[in-house]
Amino acid sequence: MDIKTASSLHRLRLVSAPEAVSFLLLLVCSVLKRTTDFNAVPVMGAIHGILFILYVLFWLDAWNRTKWNIKTAALYFVLSVLPLGGFFAERRLKREAQDAVIASRARREGTVNA
Repeated sequence: MDIKTASSLHRLRLVSAPEAVSFLLLLVCSVLKRTTDFNAVPVMGAIHGILFILYVLFWLDAWNRTKWNIKTAALYFVLSVLPLGGFFAERRLKREAQDAVIASRARREGTVNA
């Protein structure tokens, strides 16, 4: 894995958890808006919208660089629209990055001919 691919995966990882948190906070704010006088939906909606757009842009970049198959790319996109999906995406991306580092070290040491 080259540095640009690793960077694109890292950026996607960095935005996935905050995007998931903002989605959950937006849901809470929506409930509070309807049950109390507290209305933070416009603010949380804007924050979540920015984070979601960043997630989609970073997802497209990662898909382009890693050459994921359509199933993997679709999984990461679907995880972005589920309330807790960003947390699962972050964990999978972290595991994928760790596996890539291990494979790279093994190739460098001549342990694996991959």
